[in-house]
Amino acid sequence: MAAALAAQVPQSAEAKIAMGWLHTAKFLTTAPELKHLPPLDVPEIAFVGRSNAGKSTCINTLTQINRLAFASKTPGRTQSINLFSLGKQGVMDAVLADLPGYGYAAVPKAAKARWQQVMGNYLQTRDTLRGVVLLCDPRHGLTELDEILLDVIRPRVGEGLKFLVLLTKSDKLNKTEAARALSIVRLQAGGGDVKLFSSLKRQGVEEVAQHLWQWAHPPVQDDQAAVAAAPADEPDAG
Repeated sequence: MAAALAAQVPQSAEAKIAMGWLHTAKFLTTAPELKHLPPLDVPEIAFVGRSNAGKSTCINTLTQINRLAFASKTPGRTQSINLFSLGKQGVMDAVLADLPGYGYAAVPKAAKARWQQVMGNYLQTRDTLRGVVLLCDPRHGLTELDEILLDVIRPRVGEGLKFLVLLTKSDKLNKTEAARALSIVRLQAGGGDVKLFSSLKRQGVEEVAQHLWQWAHPPVQDDQAAVAAAPADEPDAG
């Protein structure tokens, strides 16, 4: 009944724009190492998280495209960065980056070490990176590996990098458990933005979509707008 009522609530204009924009997602390329990533001049938003955090499902739900982000049957096997372009009328204006899940025990130590270095370098040095979405199973909270990742990006967050923690699979929690998970993870994330998300019940989908849209399309600053609108100086008559 609740799901049926939720479906009857009309989307806001902003949510419609954001959801329509995400639905334009298309596979762009895959890169096993940073040197294989194409140079881009549009904002990039990275999705990161443990192998069982529901990252691929989240991306597929947000874009409304089944199997856009492929979830391997063997967690931790995929060790490449997958990029998806976004943009209406064929004009790319942003990119989603799906980073491989980390922390799966069956992955050999050498592979883990190599990938951790690649991911760390990506998060620290990718010039076009504008935002990071960290997915976390709220029943387990942020793990040691998640906290290491937070430490890696914290300097860039201080410089303006957008950051959001999504507590996936929130449909498995009751209201009390959900409130407690939000409180704990907000403390762990140092006061960062934390939201509940459920692909099954579509909880948080439109809100997250609007976040991503705003990250990729920041408003023009008032002073920049004034400069752009100001008429050019008239040349001296003499």
